Parts: sequence; C-alpha cells; structure tokens
Amino acid sequence: MASQAQSNPANTRYFVPDPSAWPFALTLGLAIVILGVWSLLEDKSLGPIPFYLGGAIAVFIIFRWFQGVARESESGAYGKQVDMTYRMAMAWFIFSEVMFFAAFFGALYYTRTISVPWLGGENAKGVANLLWEGYEASWPTNGPSALGGTFETMSAWGLPFINTVLLLTSGITITMAHHALKENQRTACIVWMWATVLLGVVFLFCQVEEYVHAYQELNLTLGSGVYGSTFFMLTGFHGMHVTLGTLMLFVITCRLMKGHFKPDSHFGFEGVAWYWHFVDVVWVGLFIFVYIL
Repeated sequence: MASQAQSNPANTRYFVPDPSAWPFALTLGLAIVILGVWSLLEDKSLGPIPFYLGGAIAVFIIFRWFQGVARESESGAYGKQVDMTYRMAMAWFIFSEVMFFAAFFGALYYTRTISVPWLGGENAKGVANLLWEGYEASWPTNGPSALGGTFETMSAWGLPFINTVLLLTSGITITMAHHALKENQRTACIVWMWATVLLGVVFLFCQVEEYVHAYQELNLTLGSGVYGSTFFMLTGFHGMHVTLGTLMLFVITCRLMKGHFKPDSHFGFEGVAWYWHFVDVVWVGLFIFVYIL
C-alpha cells in the first residue's frame, strides 16, 4: 500500500509503469504455497518444504514490488488519476473483505436461528433423531463426547474483553497518528504509530493465549461441533487479518521514520488506516455475536 497522492502537481498525465515480471513471479510463489497446503492437508510425501518455499518467494516478491511502488510514489511520479485509482482499489478491497466476513456471520446466523431450531422441531414431532439420541435444540450444540460435544464456551469477559479494549484503543492511536501527520508533527505521528503496532501485537498474543486456554482447559476445539467450527473460523480469520494489518502498520511506521509521506499526500498511510478501522469494526461484531449472544 505504497501509493500516494500526487507529489508533483505538474504531473497530470496518467502514470504507466514499466513492464514487470513481479506479477508472474508472485503467481508462481503462491502456486507453490497452494501445492504445499494441499500436500499437508492430504498427507502427501512432499512435506512442508513447498509451503515454506512458496511463502518465502511470495514475501520476497511482495517486499521488492512494494519497494518499487514506494520509490515511484516518493519520486512524484503519481498524479491525481493514480491517487483516485488507488483509493477506489482499496475501497473495493475492503468491500470484498466485508462480504467475506458477512458470509461467515451469515453461516453463524443460519445455524443458530434456522438449523438448530429446525432440527429440534423435527425431533419434537418424533420424525427422527437426526443427529443423536436425546438431541436438544439449544446453543451451543453440545453433543456426545465421542463427537467432541463435551466442551465449555469461551467467556466474553476475560481475554476477549481485553482484546476488545486493545483494538478500540488502537483505533484511537492510529487516528491520533493521522492527525499528527496532517499537522506535520512527524515525531508524534511515529510515536502513535508504534503504539498502534504494539497494541496489535498484544492483541495477537492474547488471542494465542485464548486458543491455548480453549484447547487445554475448555476442550473447545475445531472438532467441537458447529459451535467450535464457527468460533475458530470467525476468530481465526479475524486474527489473520489483524496479523496482516499489524505488518502493514509496521511497514508504514518504518516508512514514516525514513521521511516518507507528506501532510497533504499520504494515501499509503490512509489505506492502512482504513483497513485497520475495518478490522476494529469486525471485531466489535465478533465480540457481540460470538462471545456475548
């Protein structure tokens, strides 16, 4: 996310980059990653090497590619048209992420509100025990121990509440950093950004502790029925987005320390801020619908 608004007002032409092999090389790296994931999931003989090799290739290419974009941006090569296209691209990307999580929230709603009551209604009518003897239409759907049914739910007022406070606070710190940047207070901006990065790292640490607690003390795992699968699906994908967002924040902070971004030209910063606020909003929804309700 290294693009900026135009640094040179005289540059009104649309910027056309030189031909690059990076897209093809990145496709190759990601294909190797997919091959590695397939090998691990299917217990094939390839082992973990393709996964790590493809991941290393992808990370290296992304770093070099974005480095080139940042260099173009800081040289003043981008004009208003390029800035608009970057903003539109980021907006559509975040919209796609909204739809991504909407599908998972929809699955949770469908299971709790439609599937579970329907199965209970069928049992109540004596049609059949569709799942197991003595099934009760209640949430969470604890089932027989052999099916991972003996587990406890995660309390909302422990680590999940702490993580909520951490993310909401990080939304404030990145907003303070943005205001500092617009007022050309670079030192204050960098301090607020490092605070945001730290809050992201602490959030991830707390989530790891939460997962350890779930597996070791609550017997809440991916095999704990539909409750366990939806719980880890939603919180796990959100954790992945927090990880990506924290890396983006780290890169932007390092660029700020190198003197990148100007008070009136800093969409690279803004794009990451948009993404981080999106991550905050999703977590609030998660905290309400997964942990509280």
